[in-house]
Amino acid sequence: MLDPQARMPAPPVALIMLYLNSMEALALAQKTVEVASDKQASDIVLLDARAVCSFADYFVICSGDSARQLQSIYDEVEHVLKREGVSLHHYEGTMDSGWMLLDYGDVIVHIFAPTEREFYKLDKMWSEATPVLRIQ
Repeated sequence: MLDPQARMPAPPVALIMLYLNSMEALALAQKTVEVASDKQASDIVLLDARAVCSFADYFVICSGDSARQLQSIYDEVEHVLKREGVSLHHYEGTMDSGWMLLDYGDVIVHIFAPTEREFYKLDKMWSEATPVLRIQ
């Protein structure tokens, strides 16, 4: 018979750290969505990719209508996260290419012009990831 007064063993520290890191990654992804939305990004998607991806926990995919807007979204995401102490690991693309990527480790941000987004179809490629939110 189970003793209701018995204590459950504490979870391993590694499991606690994994949970905390996952929560931090989600907060970072949500902050990125907020910043992109403030810069009038369109068709913003936040995907939980933990079950289908080995190199990131979340993807943020959004679009901008012009090269200037792509750069504005990129600059603001980088500025706000840097101000909050989050370091950019890697970046790719240029505003003229129609695609820009910010790699924050557990969170990957893709900023597309509409034509390039349609061409690369990341939403479809990662369709097995769990949608967390979509802002049209």
